[in-house]
Parts: sequence; C-alpha cells; structure tokens
Amino acid sequence: MIRTVDDNTWRRYSGVPLMVASLAYLVAYSWRVIGDVTGPIRPVLTIVIAVTWAMFIVDYVVRLLLARERSVWFRHHLPALAFALVPVLRLVRLLRFLTDLPGIKPTAGGALRSRILVYGVGASAILIYIASLAVLEAERHAPGADITTFGIALWWACVTVTTTGYGDYVPVTDAGQWVGVGLMFGGVALAGVITATLASWVAERAIHGQPDAHPATHGDVRALQEEVARLTALLDRPQTDPPASPPAAP
Repeated sequence: MIRTVDDNTWRRYSGVPLMVASLAYLVAYSWRVIGDVTGPIRPVLTIVIAVTWAMFIVDYVVRLLLARERSVWFRHHLPALAFALVPVLRLVRLLRFLTDLPGIKPTAGGALRSRILVYGVGASAILIYIASLAVLEAERHAPGADITTFGIALWWACVTVTTTGYGDYVPVTDAGQWVGVGLMFGGVALAGVITATLASWVAERAIHGQPDAHPATHGDVRALQEEVARLTALLDRPQTDPPASPPAAP
C-alpha cells in the first residue's frame, strides 16, 4: 500500500503540516524552558513537544521506506535526518524567500552560494537558540550550576559555537556537557560551510573582469563545435563552378 505514494507526493502533502509542527515545537519548548513552567501546563507542553517530534520521525521513516534504493537515499538526504533529530531546523526553509530577492543571484554559482549562506546563517541561529534552551533546562536546578538564566545560556552557546571558550560559564551536568559537545561539532561544521562559501565568492570576485580566467560553459563549447562543423562542411563541399580559363597569350 505504501508503494502507491511516491516521495514527491508525500512531501507535497506533508510539507505544510510539518512546518506548523516545527513552529509548535519551538513555541512549546521555549515556553517550557524560558518560563520554567510548572503545574498542569507543563505536561501539556511536554505532550506537544513529543507529538511534534514524533511527526518528524514518522516523516523520515516513511520517506526512507518509499525510497527504492534506501542506502542511496539515506546518503543524499542527510538534511532530512537533521530535521528529524532537531525539528526546528525545518524553519530554515522559511528563509528561502531571501534567496529570491532581486540581484542576489546574478549567476548560477551566485545563486548556490547565496542559498548556502542564507541557510547556513539561519541554521546557526537556530542551533544556538535550541542549544541555549537545552543547556538551560539541564543546568538550571543542578547543584553548583552557574547557567541559570536564558541570557547566560545564550552567551554560553555563542561562546561555544564559535569555539572561543572563555570558560566563565561551564555546564556541570552530563546532559549539559553533551549539549556542549553537539554544539561544538555543529558550530565547526556550519562555520566550515560558511567560510568555504565566502572564499568561493572572494575567488570569483578576484577573477572578475579577466575573461581568460573564466572557464568555458557547455554552451560555449557547443557553439564552438557547431562553428567548426560548419567550416568543415564548407571545406568539404565539392567545387561546382568551372575553373577559370587562363588568360589569352598576347
């Protein structure tokens, strides 16, 4: 039965509900942690978080089952796994409109770089925010903890993701330390992507205005091949005009 639906159809129908679920997850998690909610409202928020997270897990499993070659699909859809593990990362797709602004993608390479840069910065901001919530929830009531407010947690996340490491605030719980490990690895990966994108942009600007430095496109090669073929056909065409008679002797 599941084979009657392909991946594109599933994504078309699940896209909007998952985006709403991602927003609900973000609101519920932020409310529970920043507000330090207690009483009957806390279980409600926990249920919302669990249900929305389960929706992303189900989405990932269904898409994996729909794939004909699952190992290949897994390797080529790592962002889908990231969305399943951290549902709010799906909100990065809302930044897509920034890549459609006039003048932001003058070339095909520029379009790709702008998309990577926008998504990379958006993912970094979401990663910092979620890590701040996670470490605050783990540390707030722990004995000897100094990360007890959202402001301190946000400062710690910014320092950690940039690998600055001032050491003025450190997590003391196992959960908080694991959040730090994930944040460090995620920060290094995102920083590498953003740095490589900026380096590519600088390299393109450096060769701008030097025609010989620009590689030929497929269109340029095709046009050159057509011109060579046309000239070859002209050279191979048989001579139909009679040869000119020699000039008369005086």
